Amino acid sequence: MESNRSLTVSDLAHCMKMIAPLNTFSAPEDQSDFVPVLRFLVMSDAHIKAIADVGCSRTQKAISLGYSHAQGDSEYKSLDAVMFCGDMTNDGHESQYLAFKSTVDSVLRDETKRLTILARNHDCWGPMGRGTLSYFSSLTGLDTDWHHVINGYHFIGISASPDSNYRYDPEQISWMKEQLDKAVADDPEKPIFVTHHEHVTDTVYGSGGKEWGISDLKSVFEEYPQIIHFSGHSHYPINDPRSIWQGSFTAVGTGAIQYMEFTVDGNKNVHPDRYKETGQTWIVEVNAQNEVRLRGYDVFSEALLCEYVIQEPANAAKRQFTPEQQEAASSAPVFPALGSKRYITVPAAGSTDGHIIFLYRAIVYDANGNEIDHVYKVNNYWSNPTYDSVTLAVNAPRGCTVKVFAENAYGMRSEPLIFEAL
Repeated sequence: MESNRSLTVSDLAHCMKMIAPLNTFSAPEDQSDFVPVLRFLVMSDAHIKAIADVGCSRTQKAISLGYSHAQGDSEYKSLDAVMFCGDMTNDGHESQYLAFKSTVDSVLRDETKRLTILARNHDCWGPMGRGTLSYFSSLTGLDTDWHHVINGYHFIGISASPDSNYRYDPEQISWMKEQLDKAVADDPEKPIFVTHHEHVTDTVYGSGGKEWGISDLKSVFEEYPQIIHFSGHSHYPINDPRSIWQGSFTAVGTGAIQYMEFTVDGNKNVHPDRYKETGQTWIVEVNAQNEVRLRGYDVFSEALLCEYVIQEPANAAKRQFTPEQQEAASSAPVFPALGSKRYITVPAAGSTDGHIIFLYRAIVYDANGNEIDHVYKVNNYWSNPTYDSVTLAVNAPRGCTVKVFAENAYGMRSEPLIFEAL
């Protein structure tokens, strides 16, 4: 039995108050007439290992940021819910769930609803296995599959099946459809906020293939254009424009409270420099016209990383963020003029479409134009500030030419900076 198990939840909650100071965050000045009637926080993948670890402190800081944001709003000061989209723990041990509960208890107020689902992934890896679901319910008093109505808006969450033969069993899938039908019957124009841990296959960044995306509920979700689905699992940054997707429904990646990951040139699990130095969260707001505003934040710097406003979320004919629209509105990055000197250390490129610079790529050619080396560096766009210059180490014998490109999220390349190896 793990050592932290001897502590009570109240003891741990007292300890958690010492982890991190509350944020002094002020909401950005809002020039629009967007007045919320609902506000909630969304996060995933804290991967808590022990009391007061980095997953605990970042979770606490994210919730504190949500409250500070709410208090900075002159019109609507409530944080109505906090949604945890799975992998709160790293191994699913009892002590880790005690640490998670204590962390949340230390900062979450009574007026804020807890919306928590458990993943078949890390949350059920421990010795309890799928028994973790019943343990979590007994510990917290929360259901692991739930349907709540908050300020007139429906929230539906589904955890891993307790049956080890399934990720989500047939009864759960039927239950999900029943809950969605109830929500639509209540008001077909309102968005329905849905979560399970994994991305839906072929939606947001990281959902392709079988590693981070699943299709268990895809056919159900495709019947409900009102759905805005939140998912974690991949740790892919929320401020990547590919982390919002619209098709038959809307899907949104939740990044991670812990480290970031990437796919580059088909290679998954890419970990660039400083990939652990971040935590990300969404603050989601809805106004009386059912518009949904998503604001993505870096938990460390409290910086606003990205913002989207989804208009008419129930209307599939009015999609604003389909992959085709996003790419069509995108354009290649540009480098500033450098003058006569050439260095492999290059300044940061500038975005021409308001989205992130994804990576920098150097390609080395010999005198005959044959490629002899090829390296890249992922831009640290998930944190703030991003790199102001990038150094790329290449194998470039004398007489070679080095071309350095900046790329956006859709592989659009800048005109190259060209260096001669003397």
